[in-house]
Amino acid sequence: MTAVFDVHDGPGPGAETVLLSSGLGGAAGYWAPQVVALKQRYRIVAYDQAGTGRSGGALPPDHSIAAMADEAAAVLDASGTTTAHFVGHALGGLVGLELANRRPDRLRSLTIVNGWAVAQAHTRRCFDMRLLLLKHEGPAAYARAQPIFLYPADWLERNAERAAREEAHGLAAFQGEANLRARIAALLAFDVRAHLAAITLPTLIVAARDDVLVPSLASEELAAAIPHAKLHVAPWGAHAVNVTEPAAFNAILLDFLASTNR
Repeated sequence: MTAVFDVHDGPGPGAETVLLSSGLGGAAGYWAPQVVALKQRYRIVAYDQAGTGRSGGALPPDHSIAAMADEAAAVLDASGTTTAHFVGHALGGLVGLELANRRPDRLRSLTIVNGWAVAQAHTRRCFDMRLLLLKHEGPAAYARAQPIFLYPADWLERNAERAAREEAHGLAAFQGEANLRARIAALLAFDVRAHLAAITLPTLIVAARDDVLVPSLASEELAAAIPHAKLHVAPWGAHAVNVTEPAAFNAILLDFLASTNR
């Protein structure tokens, strides 16, 4: 079954498509700051990943990034999209790497935001702690801790009401412990290092220096391993840098997408 997706029409029938793939939360709504900017020039497809949001459903314990890449390809098919620029955040970036490895013919370019080729020790420690919190304190505590891993502390202080709303929404739309564990296991098992040198798509790697979940070193290593990849490391913005610094992020992304046709 194809994931539930949204299509935001571009400025005309010939507009290129951008496929947006979210991180662990899985929801298309994560990309709201990008949809506003991108739809002026591009057709946008964003989807709720299997086991999350409107797509829902129980995931098998052996769920994988490969299965998620197949899902992304199915969304392209169902939305009538032959090729697309792929933009993925964290787990969504891993989906893009897998799709670029297996089906590069479906992609025009690849953008990875705070992603990795293989999870580093620090990232594994963070996920271990999040899973322990879920096991011993439950979904409400997990949802309450989520902003700590996504946003800078000073941004959270200035946006306390927004963070509270997101916490409530995260709990109401919680994907379920079994699904969450399956998705975390999939991202921790992922290792694409042996295939990075074969990626020839135009590639942009974006990271934030203050990301407490995924060290920016992971993005630097990705960019070094993918031929001709462009790297941008923001000094501030944390894991959800496309949300905390949308104007700067959108400008970088739009410039990169335009450059793929020069």
